[in-house]
Amino acid sequence: MSKRLPGGHTAHVDTFAADNLPPLEALPKFDFDGLPILRSYPDRINAGAELLDQMCVTGFGDNPVLHYEETTWTYNELRAIADRIAKVLVEDHGLIPGNRVLLRSANNPMLVACWCAVLKAGGICVTTMQLLRARELIYIVEKAEIKHALCDITLADEMHKTCQHKPEMRNPLYFTATGKGEVSLDCAIASKTGGFDNCDTAADDTALIAFTSGTTGSPKATMHFHRDIMAMTDCFPRSFEMAEPNDIFTGTPPLAFTFGLGGLTCFPMRFGASTRFFSAPLGPEDMMAAIERYKITGLYTAPTMYRQLADLAIGYDISSLQKCVSAGETLPKATWDAFFNATGIPIVDGLGSTEMIHIFVSASPSEMRAGFTGRAIPGYRAKVVDEEGKELPPNTPGLLAVQGPTGCRYLADDRQAQYVKDGWNYPGDVYQMDEDGYFKYIARADDMIISAGYNIAGPEVENALLDHEAVSECAVVGKPDKKRTNIVKAFVVLRMGFDADVETAKILQDYVKNEIAPYKYPREIEFVGELPKTETGKLQRFRLRDNT
Repeated sequence: MSKRLPGGHTAHVDTFAADNLPPLEALPKFDFDGLPILRSYPDRINAGAELLDQMCVTGFGDNPVLHYEETTWTYNELRAIADRIAKVLVEDHGLIPGNRVLLRSANNPMLVACWCAVLKAGGICVTTMQLLRARELIYIVEKAEIKHALCDITLADEMHKTCQHKPEMRNPLYFTATGKGEVSLDCAIASKTGGFDNCDTAADDTALIAFTSGTTGSPKATMHFHRDIMAMTDCFPRSFEMAEPNDIFTGTPPLAFTFGLGGLTCFPMRFGASTRFFSAPLGPEDMMAAIERYKITGLYTAPTMYRQLADLAIGYDISSLQKCVSAGETLPKATWDAFFNATGIPIVDGLGSTEMIHIFVSASPSEMRAGFTGRAIPGYRAKVVDEEGKELPPNTPGLLAVQGPTGCRYLADDRQAQYVKDGWNYPGDVYQMDEDGYFKYIARADDMIISAGYNIAGPEVENALLDHEAVSECAVVGKPDKKRTNIVKAFVVLRMGFDADVETAKILQDYVKNEIAPYKYPREIEFVGELPKTETGKLQRFRLRDNT
């Protein structure tokens, strides 16, 4: 039976998402007074239809929206394919509004089409990184109670393993990058014709469930409404004019990251721009060549990439590039300076979080200050507070607290109380704010390891290591690294009979790569006789960090 939600009557027949929202008293305050457009949203919004169908209606139908190698789709073509996928899901596979759908793919046109299709059909997108292994996918499937999956055929192996452990998963549908292969979804959409009647979702029906990397070994599932997707597009990119119809964007973040979803899909589509994807990840030289060849105007990537691009700028014609956005980890002043000196382009730094869906502290290119993240963007408020929530004076380090049109909603998770306090969101960052309202990053307040733009939970790596027969105890911390900001370092206590040598370290590294996403593996392993602990047996990670 459908439920009543603030803002309108839900379209969801499957009310799992609404049933597992945090209680009202645990939610942050949602503020829609910061921008007129935020107050203009109707009670009924379907973000998939708004970003795609509406753009076709308003004159962008024949404009390019997605480029992939030598293939280009227009908005009209993307809409037609998304409609056919939605028909397959509803007519052939029994999708009902509110069902969760697992999306598995590298960045390509069909992933975007699938994402739009699920929203148009009233489903909830759960997009996952392509590098995740079956054990990680099983956790996601169980947590979000997923029965439908759309998967790139190149990722079929881990999908198959997942389905073996979760028989309630209905037959996954497989696709190729452009939907023209001989696999199940490609063939199914070829038989569908005509348009699709979009689900009349409420603005506050859940549209996305995005999983964090987690700081305790168990990722948190964050829930975002259709309204949140629209707010994401109408705050950062609209306020700073970060997307225009003639723009061509590219970047490195997967669409499974909300940073990538916004920068490479939602932001361009909201303003009639386009995005270029590639069949393989681009290294720095390939990225510079792509910018030159395809006249890329906008780039979304992590500081690690910008550091490398700065050294290559003199060898390429990147005069088309105008808008560069950095997120995923703090942007060092040295990187900002190096890139600006090499290209003349000020990098727009941005602080966001999966819980808040996207960037909430930043500045326009003309207002960026090297060494500062920026100010609370239009639509948001931010302050620096002490442990009791009392606002601190300028230039005093403390915890960052944020309010705005988006906020944290964990799916059935007691950790909601850690992120939301007294109506404010606490992203877990230590900042200080100057007299002009500019925020300067100091440190993370938790044990998250940020490496080359990826968030890696040390306990998750520990759990994988502990599954190996050679490991008695272990602890994982971040070790500062010039190229990657940090690397994952593991301190390992071996069981009797195993040698503390290079060969054993390599065996453990390869084991972790096969158990969890490969980028999470410990790049350095130090074998120790014991780990530092308190009298009560609690591991003292800070002592290990001090020795790295």
